[in-house]
Amino acid sequence: MAKKEMFEDGDVGQASAGAVSRTDFPPNFVFGVATSAYQVEGAASEGGRGPRKIVDESDGEVAVDQYHRYKGDIDLIAKLGFDAYRFSISWSRIFPDGLGANLNDEGITYYNNLINTLLEKGIQPYVTLYHWDLPQHLHDSMGGEYFGTYAETCFANFGDRVKNWVTFNEPLQTAVNGYCYGIFAPGRSENPSTEPYLVAHHQLLAHAAAVSIYRKKYKDKQGGQIGLVLDCEWAEANSDKLEDKVAAARRLDFQLGWYLHPIYYGDYPEVMRERLGDQLPKFSDEEIEMLRNSVDFVGLNHYTSRFIAHAEDSPEEGHFYKAQMMARIAQWEGGESIGKKAASEWLYVVPWGIRKALNYIAHRYQNPPIYITESGMDDEENDTPPIHEMLDDKLRVTYFKSYLAEVAQAIEWVSLDSYTPAIFSHILF
Repeated sequence: MAKKEMFEDGDVGQASAGAVSRTDFPPNFVFGVATSAYQVEGAASEGGRGPRKIVDESDGEVAVDQYHRYKGDIDLIAKLGFDAYRFSISWSRIFPDGLGANLNDEGITYYNNLINTLLEKGIQPYVTLYHWDLPQHLHDSMGGEYFGTYAETCFANFGDRVKNWVTFNEPLQTAVNGYCYGIFAPGRSENPSTEPYLVAHHQLLAHAAAVSIYRKKYKDKQGGQIGLVLDCEWAEANSDKLEDKVAAARRLDFQLGWYLHPIYYGDYPEVMRERLGDQLPKFSDEEIEMLRNSVDFVGLNHYTSRFIAHAEDSPEEGHFYKAQMMARIAQWEGGESIGKKAASEWLYVVPWGIRKALNYIAHRYQNPPIYITESGMDDEENDTPPIHEMLDDKLRVTYFKSYLAEVAQAIEWVSLDSYTPAIFSHILF
């Protein structure tokens, strides 16, 4: 939807004035849509795919059935005029046990067909290697250095056509929700004060190992690039008090800095070292060197923003959030809401937050190329309106108009290359 239409002002969030059109962006600016394998593929037990661990024992057997209907899905993307499609490869569809011993030819064939069909329609594939679907056998056995094996298999089989790779999608969510709260795979919460930080540490090392393999063996001959996708809930100080401003900065260090500081500056942010002490692992000199500048671009997933207030005794739940000594709130000190609330309890529509997040990354981390790899909103699930009303999605059009207006303002200062609305929850764009 974001490709060529003109959008008029609406009442979602605090929209920027005026209309937004394709001409407000550079000619080479990429507009795309995004999904992940588990969200859309279905065929959970077909094509040689191995099992995953799902907390509520759901199986994703159908989803939107992209495994069987990818040609029709790609036709729709092409008709909407998008330039790119970001999707993830299911590790367990390539190696059913996750260990790299038994390559699944049916999985290779499926992704080859998907990639080739995209290219036939003039749509560039942007491929994520890990989007939370952990192979069950890998977790049960030993872990280890198997991500590098999996990544290299993907580079070797698809890299002649895939020019944009992502190692991990939102690794923070895996570390915190998978090993602190236990609501993402692998569902652990036994050691919330140590495991999330150990997991993030090894995510970074796995990322760096995959990037090293790509750059040494594939980048020059395939002509692609590789990066990391991070999520950021913009942190705006709740008042002009210094302690609230410091708390907001601390919040950003615990989000973006957790992963970008080691890549750009060789270690975790100082405030994380101060707050966590020995709970935060240390890098060896060799690991620091491997991590250094191990991204060709930064992917940003941004949906919402929050006001941040300093809190000595944080009301937030869980070790990760309490360690930040802050409170996330939705109202300004004077009572003004940060933005209109969407259906999800955490999601407020705050267009200016995306501009501030982009500027922050540019200024703090040496102005890297940035892809906005996810953005969007949900509303209350309602299957009662007629289909023409559901397709005439004024709410979401206005959302994207308002966010794109802020993105257009940021381009003057930021090395920004793309904007990718995501398939979010039950909403299809």
